[in-house]
Amino acid sequence: MEPYWFDAIYAPNDRNQLRSRVDFPDRAFSPGEIRSNLGLLKDVELLFSGWYGEVLDKKLLDAAPRLKAVFFGGGSVRRTVTDEFWKRDIALSNAASANAVPVAEFTLAQIILSLKGVWWHTRELYRTRVYPRYDAGGRQVPGAYNSIVGIVSLGLVGRRVRELLRMLDIRVLVYDPFVTEESAAELGVELVSLEELFQRSDIVTIHTPLLKETEGMFNGKLIASMKSGSTLINTARGQLINEKEMIEVLHQRRDLCALLDVTSKEPPDPDSPLYSMPNVILTPHIAGSLNGECHRMGKLMIEEAERFLKGEPLQWGITREQAAILA
Repeated sequence: MEPYWFDAIYAPNDRNQLRSRVDFPDRAFSPGEIRSNLGLLKDVELLFSGWYGEVLDKKLLDAAPRLKAVFFGGGSVRRTVTDEFWKRDIALSNAASANAVPVAEFTLAQIILSLKGVWWHTRELYRTRVYPRYDAGGRQVPGAYNSIVGIVSLGLVGRRVRELLRMLDIRVLVYDPFVTEESAAELGVELVSLEELFQRSDIVTIHTPLLKETEGMFNGKLIASMKSGSTLINTARGQLINEKEMIEVLHQRRDLCALLDVTSKEPPDPDSPLYSMPNVILTPHIAGSLNGECHRMGKLMIEEAERFLKGEPLQWGITREQAAILA
């Protein structure tokens, strides 16, 4: 992987943990450096990678005949592993669970701020320089008591969001076709259809993996069905939303708000209406691990390597099927 990301993800103190057990280099080998000297891989047994790491294709894997395990300090491995990788008996672990922590924390912050109408209030104050009314003639905001938050998909992030929401006096709806009624009862959530979730929720937060089947699944009809004053949050993938239809609805429904940390194209084109719409708040894909938060991912992979060296099962090992749905 690139040296910058190696240092950003794998902290020196964490790397030192392994040095009594393995020959761990002091620096990263960039993809270009590896490709130009594949002989570097001939004795490699454990490979540490992460964001912007090299693709594990046949040429690279043939050059690493002793490779036993790959530890990926990031979330999705879809751009790194290949069909050829899955043909070989190589263990794979990734840090998606660690990256889910800041995403869930960011989502919780957005939910609380949205329940108080912060984004609408902020823009109105800048525009009018007048404090809002809270009587019958003023804008009503849900508040964080007995309101309804709808979570779409209970994966790594969605489940953590649900746990963080326990601190609030709110109700939680969930749409996830793979969650049973028994699991829902244990989590203290109500399972509903996607349509009902959008219609009833004050906040809808999306945590769905991007697959062929889920691309564009959140369309204009769903968004138009949201109740007055509600908010849509997307920290998953921009392509999950039919962006053109969403923009059309938000132009008509100024009472709705969309908080988008991800967009269909990142960044959006300079002339995109998303930049100027009063009921859209854009953030530049910052919900995931940033700066020091990245060390959490590296530490998790170092701990996984320790388990592997002890002959213990990997806690965060992933299969081909699991890798396909990680965002």
